[in-house]
Amino acid sequence: MARLVLTDASPLIGLARVEGLPWLGALFGVVWMPPEVRREVLPLRGLPDEEAIRAAEAAGWLKQTDPAPYGLVLPDLDEGEAACIRSALSSAGPCLLLMDERAGRAIAREYGLVVAGTAAVIGMAKTRGLIASAGDVFRRLQGSDFRISAQVIETVLRRVGE
Repeated sequence: MARLVLTDASPLIGLARVEGLPWLGALFGVVWMPPEVRREVLPLRGLPDEEAIRAAEAAGWLKQTDPAPYGLVLPDLDEGEAACIRSALSSAGPCLLLMDERAGRAIAREYGLVVAGTAAVIGMAKTRGLIASAGDVFRRLQGSDFRISAQVIETVLRRVGE
């Protein structure tokens, strides 16, 4: 198991849309987000996702990391993705990155980091008995403007026996 779980904005936003943020706490204990990610997911515009993310912080399992060292330049990524990768690389032990964007995932893997996305979290929630149906969650998620490829969804559903 990863000693440190770091999340980018996309998994927080996607899971908030399906009332799935508590699954992160149940699956991983504490989940950390860099300050850059926190600014992205809590822009203070009163969005429904913000309320759910603030509730996760108040529950104590979603926390902000210290700023990551800025030695590594990752110009092809947004600030949140780059901060997640820098934080993971500066950590002392095994780390899991929760990240959906293809470019960020590819670069993280180039550095030897372990990456999982929103779809994998939904699969884990199903496997651990936190949800009755991953398929139902994916349908709700797709009903919002959140996008996950049909191929990724099919792979997760097959892995969880749906």
